[in-house]
Amino acid sequence: MFILSEDNVKKIANEGLAFEAVSEAFVAAYEKKGAIFPVVIANGCDEGNSFSIKSGNLSVQKLSGLKIGSYWADNHSKGLPNHSTTTLILNEETGVIQAVINAGYLNGLRTAAANAVATNKLARKNARILGVLGAGHQAIFEIKAICKVRDIQKILIHSRTEGTVLKAVEQLEKLGIIAESASVESVCRAADILVTVTNSTSPLFKEEWIKSGTHISAMGADQSGKQELPIELVRKAKLYADSPTQSRAIGEFEAASNSTQELKICSIGAVLIGDNEGRTNLEQITIFDSSGIALQDLCVAKMVLDKAIEQRLIMEIDFS
Repeated sequence: MFILSEDNVKKIANEGLAFEAVSEAFVAAYEKKGAIFPVVIANGCDEGNSFSIKSGNLSVQKLSGLKIGSYWADNHSKGLPNHSTTTLILNEETGVIQAVINAGYLNGLRTAAANAVATNKLARKNARILGVLGAGHQAIFEIKAICKVRDIQKILIHSRTEGTVLKAVEQLEKLGIIAESASVESVCRAADILVTVTNSTSPLFKEEWIKSGTHISAMGADQSGKQELPIELVRKAKLYADSPTQSRAIGEFEAASNSTQELKICSIGAVLIGDNEGRTNLEQITIFDSSGIALQDLCVAKMVLDKAIEQRLIMEIDFS
């Protein structure tokens, strides 16, 4: 069995690798060249601790596995990140675990890559102002990924906790990316591209604050009941998702689907291979919902694992 540490993942994984892997996953999901199984949401023994399991397989690659993502609320007091992610890849011949990958950093890359893949197809080519609602750990990944696919000239960030914005701005400055704090209304009214990356269970802003032609990537909703966008905005926009079925069940479009049965949601994979044209004019508002699918985790994990074996950055143990 192979074990891949986060330190070695960081030596291999980057935005380009994640972009390629996630694109592959989205196309496989759309073409049904793999299976995505229902997400398991579970709790730890103590209140505030939770974990989820996302699993699936890819038929062409003959690849099966799962990702476990946990949130332990008090970890920060122990000097540990609250979020933890582990990906398991199975031996397709035996079902025995083939690889265990510390995927915390990898999960940040893969999530942001989903945003970048969709934004690259749906945002206006002349989009220059990036607005971000949410300033936690994942927001940094999202900003870096969007700056790879558009010539962003201004970045505005808002969070309900001002201190997290200041910390994010400092982190970005060290990376050579200039951002500034702004009110939620200012962020929304200015943004050509708006990214929401929060744990919210109610709309973050008013529908009328979004101008024509804006692209929105809703990255936060991954459990039933979470919601970042006003339903009125969702109803009038062109909608895309990593998995339309999952989006209706646990993603950003759950609330709108419950009240609007005819809600049309297109798989982003269809846009990637040209079966859907995506944005057709400069005035449309487009929304991409990323609830996160297991095929993303499998594709990016397999790419990193193969490179780790090739570069001898892997630990191998006898698990028999």
